Parts: sequence; structure tokens; C-alpha cells
Amino acid sequence: MSEIVTFGETMLRLSTPTGERLETSRELDLRIGGAESNVAVTAARLETDATWLSKLPDSPLGRRVTHELRGHGVDPEVCWDDSNRQGLYFIEKGSAPRETNVIYDRSETAIATASPTDFDRSTIADASIFFTCGITPALSDRLAETTKELLETARSAGTTTAFDINYRSKLWSPSEARDRLSELLPDIDVLDTAQRDARTVFGYEGHPSDIAEALCTDFDFRTVIVTCGREGAIARHNGTLFEQPAFETEA
Repeated sequence: MSEIVTFGETMLRLSTPTGERLETSRELDLRIGGAESNVAVTAARLETDATWLSKLPDSPLGRRVTHELRGHGVDPEVCWDDSNRQGLYFIEKGSAPRETNVIYDRSETAIATASPTDFDRSTIADASIFFTCGITPALSDRLAETTKELLETARSAGTTTAFDINYRSKLWSPSEARDRLSELLPDIDVLDTAQRDARTVFGYEGHPSDIAEALCTDFDFRTVIVTCGREGAIARHNGTLFEQPAFETEA
């Protein structure tokens, strides 16, 4: 039994050396990347038993993902698919004044076809926390329905549900995100959102503490965390506000 179970897509990430463009670079660095697997890896690094649920192609590319996650101490529980593809994304690492550019190649991927019957839901029911994010329901209508059912499974079992809005403009519009996420929020105990995402998707303005309080009032969350980049983060938990300054780091 894992303390935390996460659900979502992990892609292969191919990035150019800093300052080089994809059309001219002769080298690409291969890693993996995905919000939910990143959370699982971080939990495992903090000595928490972590499981990552997903659907992957039964191919060397899919197995590359699980191999790396196991190396970080995460237990991947995967539904293997013989007909769909592995998601990819490419990063052109810009040097000033050119910004870094991200190019997604994730259409018709295995995860987009995932249904609740693809997974052993007792894994979620037996966990302390179930986590996913707003990227996952953005990938397909079926995956949005699956995300909702898995959140309902967790809530019914008494598993704490945690969700990060994690808005991506390359996947859907603010209005599409608001409509779909609004169906999921009643099943969320702990909400994490960047200040900009709360504003872009749901129209919340003001100080981060006001945003946290408004979200708790409107949706009855147990905990809301609002991240503010270099300004740190604000959390509202059971009526009490907490403030955490940012750590000095290079992003």
C-alpha cells in the first residue's frame, strides 16, 4: 500500500543544448517529464511510499518511462497498450533575449484512451492521498471522465484528494478549463494553484490570501495553496493562513 498515488501522463522530454534550435541542433538530451510523476518522485525522495498510475505504449519508449521512475523509488502501476503512442515534448533552451520554447507532440497517446477499468482502484482506495492535475483532464474527453471517476473513488474511500490546476494554454482555453475543472472541484480536498492560474481560469483577483479564502469559501476545500513565484506561497488550512517565502534557487 502506498501513502500517495498519482495519476497522469509522463512524456519523454528531448531538449537541445542551451541556445541551440531544434532545426539545427545535432544533439538532444533525453529525460522524462510529467507533473504527476514529478510529485511521486519528490514524495519518494522524501521517503514516502509513492505509486504512479498511467497508461503507456508497450514499447521501448514506454518502458523507458517506468525504468526511470523505478530508479527514483516510485512504483509504476501501468496499463500497457499495444496500439497507441508515447507522448513526447521538445524543449529549445533559449538564451537571453530568446525565451525557452516548449513543443508538445502528445496527440493519440496511450494515456488519452485510459478508462477506470484499466486500473486496480483499490490502489487508490488504500492510499492516504490521491493526486492529479489539470493537465490530465485536458488531454481527452475520455480522460476527463476517467479523472472524475478516480477522484470519486478516492473520495468515497476516505482517501484525501489533492489537485493542482496547472493550466496549460497549449492544451485548452481558459473557458474550456473552467467548465471541465468545475466538474472535478467538488471532489477535491486540497487544491494547489498558481496565482496566475486562479486569475486566468477562474477570474480570482486580489492578494493571494484573498484568493485562497475565496476558493475555500466557494468550493469548501479543506486546504488551498496559492503559489506566487518568487514571492513564495500562501496556504489556507481549516481557516488558518500560512505564508512561506520562496527559497533562493535557479529555475
